[in-house]
Amino acid sequence: MNDIISAVGFCNRTGKGDLSSLDASLREVAETGADACEIGIYGEEIVSGGRIIEDRVQRVAEITKKYTFNKLSLHGQIVSNFMDRQHHHLQKKVVRTMLELCDRLGAGILVHHSGAAQLAAGENAADLDKMERDALAEMADVAKGYGVRIALENIFTTESGQYRQTPSQVAETVRAIGSDNVVALIDFSHAYIEATHRGLDFRDELRAMAPVTGHLHVHDSFGLPYTMNRFYHPAEATALGIGDLHLPIGWGDIAWDEIFSELTFLPDTTLILEIGAERFADQQPACLEQARRLAAGVTLRRAA
Repeated sequence: MNDIISAVGFCNRTGKGDLSSLDASLREVAETGADACEIGIYGEEIVSGGRIIEDRVQRVAEITKKYTFNKLSLHGQIVSNFMDRQHHHLQKKVVRTMLELCDRLGAGILVHHSGAAQLAAGENAADLDKMERDALAEMADVAKGYGVRIALENIFTTESGQYRQTPSQVAETVRAIGSDNVVALIDFSHAYIEATHRGLDFRDELRAMAPVTGHLHVHDSFGLPYTMNRFYHPAEATALGIGDLHLPIGWGDIAWDEIFSELTFLPDTTLILEIGAERFADQQPACLEQARRLAAGVTLRRAA
């Protein structure tokens, strides 16, 4: 039986830039029994001006090769944005380098955030969509040469007046590119927050994305946009239920069983629990068990 979701795991703790915590954070993921890991490579100082710092990458490679995850993915820059007019050439340069890093570190997926911008005078959303699609199509050719998938992640609106694609529009972008090397990444909590903000049907947005999705970010929330954003400790946001909380499964109100009993995804999809050990190490074993159960159900339903 071919699994639709072929690996389940966690993201590592993002480092401070000096590689000091990388080994320990990968060991933490490995010790959960996870068979997938997503490295927050953006947090390590290994790319400078779009160029790889060779001695740093060699150190990263030495660390990562100690761990035998079935699936390794890299999370590209949080600020990656192919709707960024001013820095467009720099954005593409860094993504090219990140794809090379995937190849050198044996990672089959590069996570890339979908774009956002304020509309300029005389500009419309279609102009921004085209800018992003052209760049992604160019990067798809690079990714193909490395045998890597770019996973385009849905994000939620972060500023007043911002243009941001909805989850279903992210799916349209992936379809428009038409490359096996560009897939959608469903971040369920992001989709929930954006659906609340826009007055959209959360489940319909997921249904639109699922057929072109090859990577999943799973963490819980209540789908509440940031109507306040000053918290003295992350636990305060959790208590109020506001924002992108990255909670363990079951701590929010996302209907995981209903969602996974309905949706299917592209073959060889990876499920990453974005539930960090720095906050929720005690909750990770139960979340891993639940995620594997959800993943197995998708495969069994597809095979029936």
